[in-house]
Amino acid sequence: MASRLLIRFFVCFALFSLPQCKSGTGDTPFLPDPEVERDLDAIKKQGYLEAILDNNSISYFIYKGSPMGYEYELLQYFCKSIKVQLKIKVISGIEEAIDQLNKGNGDVLAFPLTITKERTNYLSFTKPHYVTHQVLVQKKPANWRMQPPQLVEKKLIRNPLDLIGKEVHVMKGSSFSDRMKNLSQEIGGDILLKEDSATAETESLIRKVATGEIKYTVTDQTIGMVNSLYYPNLDINTSLSLPQQIAWGVRKNSPQLQGTIDVWLETIKRSGLYQTLFDKYFNNPRFSIIMSSSDYSSLTGDRLSPYDEQIKKGAKEIGWDWRLVASVVYQESNFNPAVESWAGAIGLMQVMPETGEFLHAGDLRDPNQNIKAGIKFLKFLDDYWAKTVSDPEERLKFVLASYNVGVSHVIDAQKLARKNARNSAKWNGSVEYFLLQKSNPKYYRDKVVAAGYCRCDGPVRYVKEVLERYEEYKVHILA
Repeated sequence: MASRLLIRFFVCFALFSLPQCKSGTGDTPFLPDPEVERDLDAIKKQGYLEAILDNNSISYFIYKGSPMGYEYELLQYFCKSIKVQLKIKVISGIEEAIDQLNKGNGDVLAFPLTITKERTNYLSFTKPHYVTHQVLVQKKPANWRMQPPQLVEKKLIRNPLDLIGKEVHVMKGSSFSDRMKNLSQEIGGDILLKEDSATAETESLIRKVATGEIKYTVTDQTIGMVNSLYYPNLDINTSLSLPQQIAWGVRKNSPQLQGTIDVWLETIKRSGLYQTLFDKYFNNPRFSIIMSSSDYSSLTGDRLSPYDEQIKKGAKEIGWDWRLVASVVYQESNFNPAVESWAGAIGLMQVMPETGEFLHAGDLRDPNQNIKAGIKFLKFLDDYWAKTVSDPEERLKFVLASYNVGVSHVIDAQKLARKNARNSAKWNGSVEYFLLQKSNPKYYRDKVVAAGYCRCDGPVRYVKEVLERYEEYKVHILA
C-alpha cells in the first residue's frame, strides 16, 4: 500500500522539473520583451508551431529510434488540435530559452516553469499544470539495505539547518540556486553553494551524487522521483521549498496562443488523455527504468539500434550521414529485421526480392545483406537522379521518394512539372506537388505519364517523416 501511495504521489508531481531563470534586479541576461509579433493566427498561417524544449528523461528524448517524452507528446496532441505541424528547438538553460522565445525563435517555451511574480515581467504563463516542490538529493549510507531504517534515517539530512557549512551543487542561474541562497538567509547560516554552468543538466548532478562524486544537489521532486528509480541508493525525501505552480510560457504578446493552450489543457484533463500520458511516463516505474537504461535511449548513449555499425559502414560508402540512413531504416522497419510487408518487401530496409536479386543479395532476411542491398539501391537512385537534379539537398528528396514508391512515379511527376512550367529539379511545391496529383485523372492520364495512377501521398509523407526524424537524430545522437 505504501508503495502504491508513493507512486500516486509521484504521479501528482512527476513532470516539469528543469532549471529556472534568475530572479533579481539589474539587466537581465536575456531579451526581456518580445521583439516579434506572432500569435496563434500567424502560427496557423505559417503551418507550424515551434516549441522550445530541453532534452531530459521526462520532456524529450529518443528511444529505439523514436522521439518520445511527456511534453513532446503533449505538444504533438496540441498541434494536432490546432491543425499545424510541430517543430522542436532544443535548448539547455532557461535564460537562453527565454531569450530565443522573445526573439521569435520559438512560440511556446515548453519547459516546466515555476510561476513567479518576477517571471511575469518576461513571459505569460499558461494555466498551471500542477504543483511540485524542491528536494535535497543525497546518497544513502553504504550497505543501507542491511541496516535498520531508523539507523539509515539518522545518517541522512532531514532538517535544513544541518545544511549549514555543507557543499551543495546546483546549476548556475537556476531556481535551485535561488532557493539555496534564500534558505541560507532563513536558517541563519551559510550553505556552501557550488554553481555549475547555466547549461549544466540537473540529471548530471544527480548522477554525481549517486556515484559519490559530490554529496548534495537540489532538484524538483519530479526529476528526483524518476532518478531515484534509476539510482536506488539516492534519497529525495527532504523537502526544501513550499509548493510551486508549474506551467508553460509564451510571449506576452501572444494572448490567443495562451488562451487556446489553456482551453485545450482543460479539455484533455476532462477527456482522460492527460492521465493516460501520466500513466505512460510516470506511473510505470518499470517502463521508466527500461527507457533510461536501454542501450538505445538517447538518455544513456548514442546508439539507435543493434545495427548501428552496419548502418555507419554503409553510410560511408554513399557519403551520407549515418543518422540519415538510420532514419530510413527506422521508417522502413522500426529496426525489426523480421518484418515482411504485404507486398513482399523484406527486412530492415524493406528490399523487394527482385531488387535484392538485381543487387546480388543472397538472403534479405540477414541484417547485413539487407543493409548492403538497401545501401546499393540508395546509391543507384542517387546516381540516377544526379543526371537531372544537381543540388544534393533537393536530390535527396527525389531519392527518398523513389526508394518508397519507385522511380517511375517520380519520373512522371518530374515530367508533369516540366510540362507545367515548374522547376523539375525542385521538390517542394513542384515535383512533390505533381506526385500528389497522380491520383487525379487529369494528370495520371496525361500523355507524358508512363506509370499511371498512384495514390502518392504516402511517398510525400515518407520524405517528410524521414527528414524530420533525421533532424531529431542530429539533436540527440552524435555523428
